[in-house]
Amino acid sequence: MFKQLRTLFRQVMHEGSDGGAIDTPTMNLAMASLLCEVANADHQVDPKEETAKVQLLIKLLDIDERRAIDLLAEAMVRSEKSVSLYEFTTKLRELIPEERFQLIEAMWQVAYADGIIEPMEEAVIRQVAELIYLDHSEFIRAKLSAKNG
Repeated sequence: MFKQLRTLFRQVMHEGSDGGAIDTPTMNLAMASLLCEVANADHQVDPKEETAKVQLLIKLLDIDERRAIDLLAEAMVRSEKSVSLYEFTTKLRELIPEERFQLIEAMWQVAYADGIIEPMEEAVIRQVAELIYLDHSEFIRAKLSAKNG
């Protein structure tokens, strides 16, 4: 309920400034795609990372497991066809700072799921944090939170 109110509030606020509302399905797909990008950064499919992606989407987007699985299937196709992270991050700049932090924290949690942080996983997360304008201190806080949580 809180997420719905927050989304509605952001839509109202953005209508006056850019003439459009936030495209929530596109943003959800972008977030799912970024979780796929992290999981695939090391070119290995790990069941722990796959499980983490589903659970994190359920938590991040407040959706049920079936919707999370369907969204990840669509995101995987999109991720495989993508040429850069930029296409996923452009819309996500509209997220409030706490939501950006939660996304980066979720990306770290996917990376930590198999117990090993590969350099390419960290590089993907770092690049996304920069592209969505998350402060470096928040990037580090998300990493530590994911590691300890």
